[in-house]
Amino acid sequence: MPLRDAVESLVADGDSVALEGFTHLIPFEAGHEIIRQGRRELELIRMTPDLLYDQMIGMGVARRLVFSYGGNPGVGGLHRFRDAIENGWPRPVEIEEHSHAGMANRYAAGAADMPCAVMRGYVGTDLAAHTTVAPITCPFTGERLVAVPALRPDVAIVHAQEADREGNVQLWGIPGVQKEAILASQRSLVTVERIVEELEPRPGGITIPGWVIGVVAEAPGGSRPSYSLGITDRDNDFYKFWDKMSRDREQFTEWMNEHVLHQGAAAK
Repeated sequence: MPLRDAVESLVADGDSVALEGFTHLIPFEAGHEIIRQGRRELELIRMTPDLLYDQMIGMGVARRLVFSYGGNPGVGGLHRFRDAIENGWPRPVEIEEHSHAGMANRYAAGAADMPCAVMRGYVGTDLAAHTTVAPITCPFTGERLVAVPALRPDVAIVHAQEADREGNVQLWGIPGVQKEAILASQRSLVTVERIVEELEPRPGGITIPGWVIGVVAEAPGGSRPSYSLGITDRDNDFYKFWDKMSRDREQFTEWMNEHVLHQGAAAK
């Protein structure tokens, strides 16, 4: 399905939406299409919000953010995210913060159709008092543990390198929670760099079968300025540019209007 039609059919105002991908395969183009379609009141879920969620927050898409690190490992904090939290611009955003391990376990529990996951994290930290976790005691050993609720997004969106004509998807490179997000969600969209006649197994690759995927949309370059290993490169200069430019509301708005809103309209 074309990306525009896929987003229109899958993502509604007020949905909980997870756009996942760890360091690479970040679904930027799908996120931009959500912005262009004017979606509002979304609960955005992601282990590391990264530049994509900074853009979506700055454009007023998000009502709430569920995350584990509010920044980008390369350039640090996200300025539109920070402005929304500190000043409510362009609108206030609620937050639910977790650890990386907590988010990964929440996705895994959702993928397994379990109500929660049990882990050793959070114990002894201040975070436990400010997020959604619950202390439990192991019935076998008496050990003090923590339960984290399963994540079950309304929509999961991920990017991958390839899909075949049957809708099976293959991704390779740094592993993230793409598989778990798809399995945990009610509806799903996978954007891909290319559609091939047959998937060729790759070392470290993950194949997600078509029967658990809602829609596949071909989107060459769909992870830029992130990268798709073996196909596109990471635009490191853009990440550094974003850190400086996005500090200013007016410059941010002008850039988004020109490079996301207007560019998308021109493509149509």
